[in-house]
Amino acid sequence: MWRYRLNKLAAGVGIGIGAGVGIGIGGAAASSIAATSSDDPPTTSLKILTILPLRLLRDSLTAAAIALDYEYSMWGFQEGTIEWSKAKHQVHSRCARRIQELCFRNGGIYIKLGQYISQLDYIVPQEYIQIMRASLLKRCPVSSYDQVRQVFIMELGSPPEEIFKEFDPVPLASASIAQVHAARTHDGKRVAVKVQHVHLTDTAATDIATVDLIVNFLHWCFPAFDYRWLVDEIRESAPKELDFLYEARNSEKCLENFRRLSPQIADAIYAPKIYWDLSTSKLLTMEFMDAAEISDVSAIQGYGIQPLEVSKLVSQAFAEMIFRHGFVHCDPHAANMMVRPLPSRKGNIFGRKKPQLILLDHGLYKDLDFQTRTNYAALWKALVFADVKAIKEYSVKLGAGEDLYVLFAGILTMRPWNRIINPSVDHLVLEGSNDNRSELQMYASQYFPQISELLRRLPRVILLLLKTNDCLRAVSHTLLKGPCVETFLITARVSSEVAAESKNLEQKRAILSGLSRLWERMLLEARFFRMRMALWVLQFRKALSG
Repeated sequence: MWRYRLNKLAAGVGIGIGAGVGIGIGGAAASSIAATSSDDPPTTSLKILTILPLRLLRDSLTAAAIALDYEYSMWGFQEGTIEWSKAKHQVHSRCARRIQELCFRNGGIYIKLGQYISQLDYIVPQEYIQIMRASLLKRCPVSSYDQVRQVFIMELGSPPEEIFKEFDPVPLASASIAQVHAARTHDGKRVAVKVQHVHLTDTAATDIATVDLIVNFLHWCFPAFDYRWLVDEIRESAPKELDFLYEARNSEKCLENFRRLSPQIADAIYAPKIYWDLSTSKLLTMEFMDAAEISDVSAIQGYGIQPLEVSKLVSQAFAEMIFRHGFVHCDPHAANMMVRPLPSRKGNIFGRKKPQLILLDHGLYKDLDFQTRTNYAALWKALVFADVKAIKEYSVKLGAGEDLYVLFAGILTMRPWNRIINPSVDHLVLEGSNDNRSELQMYASQYFPQISELLRRLPRVILLLLKTNDCLRAVSHTLLKGPCVETFLITARVSSEVAAESKNLEQKRAILSGLSRLWERMLLEARFFRMRMALWVLQFRKALSG
């Protein structure tokens, strides 16, 4: 009985924690690779032996407390009763706070873990979502000014007060692997300086060791809980995200892709200019951005920008990156995006201005090869148009298998299967009601072994796209307090265009094939027109009934 109940615990919160560690912590998680340490191997090994027992003890005590709380707090309550629901809410809240406290005490990858859990709407219990989201995106470790000076001297040979005309010792913000300080260069330019936390060196190898041990132990206890593949993802991504020069190159490549492949929105996408002569692998000096965080809706409206326009721009930008560029920013949570009015553009007669999206933190990118990118686009086209045959075909091509393609479609859309195949035009933009949320959480609990198997067999790049989808949904919800019809149409159009373009490349360039492509494009445009009209009618009816 205890094994059954603890397995249900894993089903209830394990999907968020397991997927969060494996998918969301990506590179920052492995703030932990010994190779990134400046210490010699014996010194690093000594630090591991010193820190590892304490971390394991702390993790084990937290896990035991959670397991016992779930095991005994709901003992004797009949499932579905008011008393059972109340007890479940209380135990979810207590255990979420335990995990939150563990994240704060351990720092590093654990902060990233908590941040990712906060993005998993509809699967992780809402108590976890609310508690994690309320604090972990803002409350992160802060290095002292002495530690900041230490990094500067080690990297540039001089303290910040000598390198810059002005340097604010109080950080503007702090994240899991670095903090940002405002400064001014000697020629008067305002800059933001990203400084890596020095304590990451001490906890690096320890963090990955504890994650490795915990994951292997959980798999030994519960074979269905198989997230061993996450260690490989950590080892691959960590050195890249901890190398700020790699991050700087990613930011420039991202903008170049928009200029070359998506010129229609290139002006609306921006990344801070890099000061290469003042940057190293642990220090990154960038143009200072005077803009609003994407979660600050009142500030965005104060610019004369409509939140809906921001949501549409975010959807367009990431649809272009995923389906057309094949070079994707995989950590688009709210703290990594800012908004300002599009420079040199006047507002319309109502005083509204166009937004410019500023992308920050370019450490975690993934390349999609042509086959993966086009198959993923074709899958989203099939999901939009409720094409069951194509959903199965492209899910199988992406690695889900013929037995788990239904589950894969559900995780991608965060909708149950009966909604996905519903022919109604708004089947993927239905309101996230409590009934829908409860239904999805029930599926997550019931099919946890299958979810674990699906995540194990999918390519790691697809896992990061799942995490990216979760982040984007959370940002859209923050901006609009619900789903957005326009963003749904944007995804539909870009994925359909890319799927059609890839199909065209496979056809011979004959006159008849050209006519066929033209006819197919006309049919697609007609279908989008009918879809837009139908969605507008639905919105109008909802407004009237409201």
